[in-house]
Amino acid sequence: MTTRGRETGMTTTTLPTVTQTGEIYLSPGLLENIQNRLSRIEGHVRGVKRMLDEHQDCEDILIQLAAIKSALNQVIIKVLEGHMEACVMEYMMEGEGEEVLERLQGALSLALKKA
Repeated sequence: MTTRGRETGMTTTTLPTVTQTGEIYLSPGLLENIQNRLSRIEGHVRGVKRMLDEHQDCEDILIQLAAIKSALNQVIIKVLEGHMEACVMEYMMEGEGEEVLERLQGALSLALKKA
């Protein structure tokens, strides 16, 4: 898997993780990226709850909620990218292309249905 570094713009290669059960999973770098994004979202949600408790302007709250939704969409994109680069690739290499396409279609359907 190839990613472009945010600060330097340099391309770095990250490999999927192999779990204890021998399954391929998301790369450690991607896992860390997703965890960091979710932590920021968690803090943002706490901020919106505080805004509600303080009876702040509804329009400001809606703006913050839209930002949270956008951030969650980015997490979904990262997970889907990781899924394609790790899980889907594994099935393709094992010659199970038809099954992997069905699974990918299901994952995309789930992600897009709730977006």
